[in-house]
Amino acid sequence: MDEAIEKILFDKFKSNSNQNDDVKKLMGNFKKYDPNSFHAGIIVGRLYNSFLYQHRRILKRNPTNDEFTEFVDFIKNNLKSFSE
Repeated sequence: MDEAIEKILFDKFKSNSNQNDDVKKLMGNFKKYDPNSFHAGIIVGRLYNSFLYQHRRILKRNPTNDEFTEFVDFIKNNLKSFSE
């Protein structure tokens, strides 16, 4: 994965790992779901959106299949941290 994009994803992960007020409000409306899984889903969604946007913004193209596989590996390697 491009180093600039990977850095942006790490920064996005750090900024979203703590539940901000918007995420707390959203989670409050879905109390019947497991809060850790729900929060991890929100983070993964935000990271995926950032991953696609940054490829288009920085590299001026869509990510390749290999880059998407690297993104999935990034998610797998950090999944435990998402629910902490």
